[in-house]
Amino acid sequence: MTTPTTSASTETTGEEITSVDSAQLQLVSFVVGQEEFAIDILSVQEINRMMELTRVPQSPPEVEGVINLRGRIIPVVDLRTRFGMESCERTGQSRIVVVEVLGRVVGFIVDRVNEVLRISRQIVEAPPSMIASIDSEYISGVGKLEDRLLILLDLEKLFAGDVLGAIDETQSGS
Repeated sequence: MTTPTTSASTETTGEEITSVDSAQLQLVSFVVGQEEFAIDILSVQEINRMMELTRVPQSPPEVEGVINLRGRIIPVVDLRTRFGMESCERTGQSRIVVVEVLGRVVGFIVDRVNEVLRISRQIVEAPPSMIASIDSEYISGVGKLEDRLLILLDLEKLFAGDVLGAIDETQSGS
């Protein structure tokens, strides 16, 4: 099947192509602690190696500091702290994932970025009430891959309310 032939077809074919695309999720997967998580790739602005963070006095515990990314000051949240996990030393695989959430640009630290993958929405189930080592309110679903489970995070809920307020305070104080 060649794409040029199908693109010259009727509107119905275009709608079918759209519905096939909407049946797929394109995700960035990463590891925090012993768990593998994923977020929608459209939320991700960039992924950076660990860099020097500037601590902001009186910032909340999960806000690790701020970075200057091409002239923009971006608060960085430690996901281990946000999830209530034990902190660990950063490695060469640690990364800062920069995302846009509710109109704000935020970075968060992960232990390792795994891959960009495309999965079918059909293999994603609603999260059970207690899953992994984090609060299930942050989880939008669980993807069942052949060899592992992938926990899909809801960034809006993860960074909602008090965390975004704390991030705003951190930015205004920096």
